[in-house]
Amino acid sequence: MTEPSQATQEALSYTSYLGLDDVLNAQRLRSDEHDELLFIVIHQVYELWFKQILHEAAFLQANLEKGNTAHSIRTLRRILTILKVAVAQIDVLETMTPSQFTSFRARLDASSGFQSAQFRELEAVLGRRDERVFAHYPEGGEQRKRIAEAMARPSLFDSFLAYLKVSGYAVECDRDVTRSVEPSPALQAILLDVYSDDGGPSVVAECLVDLDEGMQEWRYRHVKMVERTIGDKTGTGGSSGATYLRTTLFQPMFPDLWAVRSRL
Repeated sequence: MTEPSQATQEALSYTSYLGLDDVLNAQRLRSDEHDELLFIVIHQVYELWFKQILHEAAFLQANLEKGNTAHSIRTLRRILTILKVAVAQIDVLETMTPSQFTSFRARLDASSGFQSAQFRELEAVLGRRDERVFAHYPEGGEQRKRIAEAMARPSLFDSFLAYLKVSGYAVECDRDVTRSVEPSPALQAILLDVYSDDGGPSVVAECLVDLDEGMQEWRYRHVKMVERTIGDKTGTGGSSGATYLRTTLFQPMFPDLWAVRSRL
């Protein structure tokens, strides 16, 4: 009779299943300041949410391209709910005063939120095409590779166009996916039909508008949080801080879904 393996001898527990020993020991403080732990925890949680949104976005694109309305709507609603939680976390971060952040800010060295590869990948999935983001990632690195791959494949909006085509609308799907989405009067005419038909595709379209608005809300809250914490000082890692972040405001990811509203 063979001896049971070590894996079967050790019963799975809450701690081992969730890898809590790794998770709860991943906060490596660089100062003795009380508020540094909050800063680290919140940003680590953001990264976990970005990971989940990327996971859901891949599932969403696959279902859109198959014309699966029900799964697409459910997945979009999950992404929207996660995004609302992420935005709400800014309220927690804003309990930190400017002086509390300053007390450990120098210990961050060159690290900066601009280096969040997962957020850059998410932007690419949502359609952003801006090679300036590569300045933060070295050639040949895994993070740069993932962002580049996301910029080279169809964005979420491209998957939505494929969904409309599968749903019976005369949509052209030969767009260069390596370029940003530009407003299209021809597509807007088709979207008028989508909204007029008032079926599943119109619900998907409205969920995408919700997602676009949610991302803009995230950017606005992020800007205001940075302004109230460090004003117009240079950001950590030498970034331009709030000055740069303001340029990202009011830039819709899905311009046709906004442009068509004045014609509905």
